[in-house]
Amino acid sequence: MSLAGQASEAAKVSAARDRCVGAGQCVLAAPAVFDQDERDGLVLVLDENPPASRSDVVREAVRACPSGALALRR
Repeated sequence: MSLAGQASEAAKVSAARDRCVGAGQCVLAAPAVFDQDERDGLVLVLDENPPASRSDVVREAVRACPSGALALRR
């Protein structure tokens, strides 16, 4: 299923911190959903179940992640 299809339904955001490189693209795209840890700069998921109103920015954050550390699941 495409990212668009996943985000239009109830989607859960997850992050593999062991894959994160700390680029911060997710925070730039969706600051209400993602942040970076102050100690190591790695991704923190602030909202695992963001509302549908944020689906576009969450999809953009997942696409922009250079390490592929972010995922959307139904």
